[in-house]
Amino acid sequence: MKHPREQSWGPGDEGLLQIDLGAIGRNYDLLQRRVGSVERCGAVVKADAYGLGMSRVAPVLWARGCRHFFVATLEEGTVLRRLLGGDAEIVVLTGARPGTERDFLETNLVPTIFTTAGLRSWADTLQATGRAGRCALKIDTGMTRLGMGAEEFDLLCHDRGLLEAAQVDLLMSHLACADEPRHPQNLLQLDAFQRAARQLQALLPSVRLSLANSSGVFLDEAYHFDLARPGSALYGVNPVPGTQNPMTAVVTLELPVIQVREVTRDCRVGYGATEAAAAGSWLAVARGGYADGVLRAQGGRGCAWACGQRVPMIGRVSMDSATYDITGLSPEKRGSLEHIQLLNQQLTVDEVAGYAGTIGYEILTSLGWRYRRQYLETAREPESRDK
Repeated sequence: MKHPREQSWGPGDEGLLQIDLGAIGRNYDLLQRRVGSVERCGAVVKADAYGLGMSRVAPVLWARGCRHFFVATLEEGTVLRRLLGGDAEIVVLTGARPGTERDFLETNLVPTIFTTAGLRSWADTLQATGRAGRCALKIDTGMTRLGMGAEEFDLLCHDRGLLEAAQVDLLMSHLACADEPRHPQNLLQLDAFQRAARQLQALLPSVRLSLANSSGVFLDEAYHFDLARPGSALYGVNPVPGTQNPMTAVVTLELPVIQVREVTRDCRVGYGATEAAAAGSWLAVARGGYADGVLRAQGGRGCAWACGQRVPMIGRVSMDSATYDITGLSPEKRGSLEHIQLLNQQLTVDEVAGYAGTIGYEILTSLGWRYRRQYLETAREPESRDK
């Protein structure tokens, strides 16, 4: 992912976050090919497209043919509906809380429902308004998060009238261990989902099925069903940890260096005096700390990319800055060092997540708003929108 240096750093810039929209589009293309067609590949754009900007990301996916989008909240869905118009299917993963059902109808959003009481409330709203409004039913197949339990689902399957009245159109569940292909939980969940699908399709033959998340797309095709729901892989996170990442890197984060200094005596660095720098060491302080998504847990373990090589983080991350040991750079490079990168093709979101003891999702969604954002290779906007 090479681009001309368009940054034109200004004296007041607090960092540059580059987001390659073309890479997101290419990642979507790869995912839809794996599941067989664009019609079978949705896209998760919740949390502002994992922190990268839903208003810029969603039109790119639309231009690639995506018509099925997943968000987390009613507000996210409402914003996305205004952006994409009436043709997109937008599923709200955390459902319709009591009192919001009419808002879902007004904005043509599909609520995910995971209780019988929720289905009744949705069905009652449809009856009271005389309007059509599909919903998704989510069941728990082993993750024990949001989802209807097996006993409740069995009882529900004796109430065909409620299922029809609620206009259940999509059956979903979520894989807990898809990023570990050999984990036995995957087959257990697949079997549970297949059994539930047979039960429901005996009552609602046209109901669609959705199980695969990003990592699920890279499992056997038996997990793909009618509609896959990739999220993190779109944004460059490795869906198959431990093997080469099939996805293209999406983000580059570059920070200004606000001080370079040589320490002339042995000293301690940062809060808590947790690390030491030897006399003669060279240190660079970058303007970016945990308020900007440089996670504090990276302290003493993380690194940055400077002048074509890794330089270690030293000491704890502060709110607005972090310190890096640049002793290994040549005097010429130290003297000209103005910026360092915390994310790029070499220093990926997955590697940085490892330093912080977390996952790439958290790195992306934690990226701060003090950075200047630059979008690269912008795809065309949707050709038509309902206003």
